[in-house]
Amino acid sequence: MEYLQFIVIIIFSPLIQGIIKKVKAAMQGRVGPGVFQPYYDLVRLLKKEMVISGVTSWVFRATPFIVFASTVAAAMIIPVITTRSPFSAMGDVIALIYIFALGRFFMALAGLDAGTAFGGEGSSREMAVAMLVEPMMMLSIFTAAIAAGSTNIAVIAEKQDIFYSPSHVLALSAFIVAVVAETGRIPVDNPDTHLELTMIHEGMLLEYSGRYLALMEWAHFMKQMLLFTLAVDIFFPLGIPAATGLPGLAASFGIYSLKMVLMAVLMAAIESSRAKLRFFQLPSLLGGAFVLALLSLLTYIMMGK
Repeated sequence: MEYLQFIVIIIFSPLIQGIIKKVKAAMQGRVGPGVFQPYYDLVRLLKKEMVISGVTSWVFRATPFIVFASTVAAAMIIPVITTRSPFSAMGDVIALIYIFALGRFFMALAGLDAGTAFGGEGSSREMAVAMLVEPMMMLSIFTAAIAAGSTNIAVIAEKQDIFYSPSHVLALSAFIVAVVAETGRIPVDNPDTHLELTMIHEGMLLEYSGRYLALMEWAHFMKQMLLFTLAVDIFFPLGIPAATGLPGLAASFGIYSLKMVLMAVLMAAIESSRAKLRFFQLPSLLGGAFVLALLSLLTYIMMGK
């Protein structure tokens, strides 16, 4: 089972997206779509015919497969229900950040490849946000990595035993902001709109349709669940066993599912309680979170906890 735990991310990531939409609708006094609606949307897109611009190159056609494959590769190196995995030796947080960066790089290229104004706008905004988010994410993770004595995610999850120290509270706060930015959620981006003045992630996907769009959307769902998993692995590792017995894995899967639902509720609450920021206000938000991540690292170095 430890060989196949990444399949949990592949299968259940659309469900987490559906839970977020459902909870957000309930918080806003709406009925909202069902929790399984993302599955129906993916099936519908897989059945649709693709319309591809004649001016695009191989980059546009290869990007959906590169983004999907890189996200699956990231899922293989992150502990999900056990820290014992044949791929855990490759599960370094630095490698993980670079795998995410690979997908982002090709998405930005694909947005530019079609030659549309909105695609170029989305790509430039995505790179500007990434330039602020990636250092913040690295610093917040390094706080836990120094405490564990390793940058390997499985080792961090195994050795992490400090939940509420000042440094970890600061690092967790910064990491939550990073997750919001990386998943393109309010107040950084609005995943439910295609308004040209506000979209970032959706701007890079405007020219995609059919199977290509399904792969891109599915990869986005998986990346979102991966970031949720990374957050609970590092900051709330309780319930992730090193054993690989069936009873232990079943209990771990139940605890993991509860954590994912709580993360989905948290994301829905953040989106429902905040307004979309103007793009030029984002450096203030992300810069403040970077300061929190830096303070978390300095606090641990000075206080030892």
